[in-house]
Amino acid sequence: MVGIGFDVHQLGIGESLILGGVKIDSTFGTIAHSDGDVLLHAVMDALLGAVGMGDIGEHFPDTDNRYKDYSSLEMLKQVVNKFDEGNYQIINIDIAVVLEAPKIMKYKNEMCENISRVCGIPKNRVNIKATTNEKMGYVGRGEGVAVYAVSEVQFK
Repeated sequence: MVGIGFDVHQLGIGESLILGGVKIDSTFGTIAHSDGDVLLHAVMDALLGAVGMGDIGEHFPDTDNRYKDYSSLEMLKQVVNKFDEGNYQIINIDIAVVLEAPKIMKYKNEMCENISRVCGIPKNRVNIKATTNEKMGYVGRGEGVAVYAVSEVQFK
C-alpha cells in the first residue's frame, strides 16, 4: 500500500523552524497551530493515506487547543501506535522538502534518525531530499515551505 502526503506552511520572522523534529537555525519559521513541523505533517498524511485512515487534520484538528504548540513527533508516535493496532508495518518513507533557505543538508541525518526511531524502521528506509523552487512562487519568494512525502506500508 502506498500513500502520498503534502503539506505547506507560511513562514514568519521570529517563528521556530522545526523539520523532522529538529530545530533548524533560522531567523524565520513556520506559522502554525502545532509546532509547525511541515515535514512530519506530510509524512503523517502519507502514512495515514496508505491505509485509508484519513489525514492529520482529522486526527489532530487545529480547532482543538490540546494541539496548540503540540510536538509533531508526538503526533507521529500516535499515528504509529494506530499502525501497531491495525497490524500495519511501515516499509519506507521518501520525503522532498521545497525551501529556498536555509539549507537543511546538515540536519538531514538527525531528521532521518528521528523518523526511523519513531516509526520503528531502519534509518536507511527514510530518505530526505531538499530542493528550492528556483525563486518562483510563494516558496521561491521565501513566504513558505512545502513538503511532499510518499510511504509504503504493508500488513505485518
